[in-house]
Amino acid sequence: MAKKKTIGVLTGGGDCPGLNAVIRAVVKSSFNLGWKVIGIQKGFEGLMDPSSAKELRSHDIAGILTMGGTILGTTNRGNPFEYSVKKGGKPVIVDKSDDAVKGFKKLGLDALVCIGGDGTLKIAKRLKDKGVPIVGVPKTIDNDLSATVITFGFDTAVSTATDAIDKLHSTAESHQRVMVVELMGRYAGWITLNSGIAGGADVILIPEIPFSVEKVCEKVEDRYRTKKNFCIVVVAEGAKPAGGGLFTKDAKSEGRQEVLLGGIGDWLAKEITKKTGRESRSLVLGHLQRGGHPTTFDRLTATRFGAAAVRAIKERKYGVMVALRPPDVVFVPLEEAVGKMKSVPVDSDEITAAKELGISFGD
Repeated sequence: MAKKKTIGVLTGGGDCPGLNAVIRAVVKSSFNLGWKVIGIQKGFEGLMDPSSAKELRSHDIAGILTMGGTILGTTNRGNPFEYSVKKGGKPVIVDKSDDAVKGFKKLGLDALVCIGGDGTLKIAKRLKDKGVPIVGVPKTIDNDLSATVITFGFDTAVSTATDAIDKLHSTAESHQRVMVVELMGRYAGWITLNSGIAGGADVILIPEIPFSVEKVCEKVEDRYRTKKNFCIVVVAEGAKPAGGGLFTKDAKSEGRQEVLLGGIGDWLAKEITKKTGRESRSLVLGHLQRGGHPTTFDRLTATRFGAAAVRAIKERKYGVMVALRPPDVVFVPLEEAVGKMKSVPVDSDEITAAKELGISFGD
């Protein structure tokens, strides 16, 4: 019998289908060891001010396996190492990481499970360096963490995007329009590539391949020339034209530090209309990709990750992230987990197959 412990669990960054499945697995696996689990609200903000933290009991996790979102709440603005506070009416960045460590100790925790993407896990790594026993669980719909073959949430996001593309086919054909769909993914094109192929898109534009608007328009015109009088274009929010830059929103007006991507879909639809004369419409799928019930694959992966996180604590393996390297879930150092972003290889079989089907990448 393992020594009884009290472990904390938090979710950081953007929400994602499967978060609740991880929380459920952490709690159930801990209960079977006789451990206590403390749920920390709103990510690292809840660790800096742990007054809202509460012990998670059986009734708290009942029925959450299939639920989207997170019962613990989350935020992508609570970095304790770069925390924004107001001084003299102006925002100032301060280091409140010591408050996070104090919160960990105040809650009487033996270890902390941090569920999040690249940003959350980088914070987890820095807290580990300050002596906090941490195990990370990879979460991102973007699938851009290199240490794991796949992250939970990605499969659900791709399914949601594919369903949207499927529905656009009928309206595009009915009106003989070009439909441009802007998808999430930040600087990686995994969601756009997978949903674009699965949804039968004609043009797929991803960050890894700078595109030419002229090449995109050539594909559009080719569709109409062959009497296929509509066209589906899917574009990643982080894609950019050759020689051009990223399309961004005004993040400072929302009090945010990170870059907010967006706007390329609307711009591209207007460019296509300008250069071809074809009627074009744009759609930003946005946060719909983060919502909904997790797919079977994401529920299973999230459950395996949550159980593995508790197993790592039981084996006193701290400063690691659980990762899927089929057929196993393994432990990798946090340094490795956040060291490199996983981009789509431009010579991958998926891209090769897509081009063989006649899909244009604008290159």
